[in-house]
Amino acid sequence: MAFYTTIHLHNVPAGREADYAAWFDGAHMDALQRLRGLLTAERYEVSPIQIMPDIPQPWRYLSVYDFDLPRPAIDLPALGPLIDEARVAGLIDDADESERLYSYRMYSDWKISPNWQRDQPLSGVSIILANYTIGRFAEYQDWYDNIHSGEVINVPGHVGMKRGQLSELQLEPRRYCPGDQLVLCAQQSDDLLFTIRDFSARAGGRSPSGVAMLPRSAAGSTARTVHYFNKISGERWKGGIAYAGDLSVYPDKR
Repeated sequence: MAFYTTIHLHNVPAGREADYAAWFDGAHMDALQRLRGLLTAERYEVSPIQIMPDIPQPWRYLSVYDFDLPRPAIDLPALGPLIDEARVAGLIDDADESERLYSYRMYSDWKISPNWQRDQPLSGVSIILANYTIGRFAEYQDWYDNIHSGEVINVPGHVGMKRGQLSELQLEPRRYCPGDQLVLCAQQSDDLLFTIRDFSARAGGRSPSGVAMLPRSAAGSTARTVHYFNKISGERWKGGIAYAGDLSVYPDKR
């Protein structure tokens, strides 16, 4: 078995937002139940609050599909036709070819912090389309696994992280991906601005908490984009059963 995450970054034609939501929560969710290995499927909308406000946010919506696949080469492509139903129905605006569909082989499932409240839903996620410095892959992994992941998920409002590498298995439309490393963080925060500000303050050694992150490793390339999204779907999905939107559908790795 192998963990995979597919992210669908897209826009919806003006005036069709409710139609897309009804499709995703209805016919699409019903169809997803036929997919072997699917753990969860959730929808998010881009947040007006971003940690790097100068980075373009070309996508209004993000869908995240998580899998534990017995035979990835056979099972993962089955998601493609189900998403294509939205294109055929005119529910995806791709006039500028902005739609992106990326699949990642995950290194592990969620690394969960003490901030996580099991009985509360997620408020959102952030994704980093990241890269490592050429020749320093092992150093990059060590820095994230043993230093930076803990620094990030212990910021108030951040509750978990998982990471992966761009897979050879990709769905259509196959378009350029600016980062072959995915960093996916989960939030439970009713004040995302505070969470982001404290993250930045800790990184710069200025947090009122007195907590300061170590200097960023040069093994992590600065060629990366960061995107925060607010959760808008009402349910997680696992094996045909609806769950509250939290991390409890995964093994507890604390």
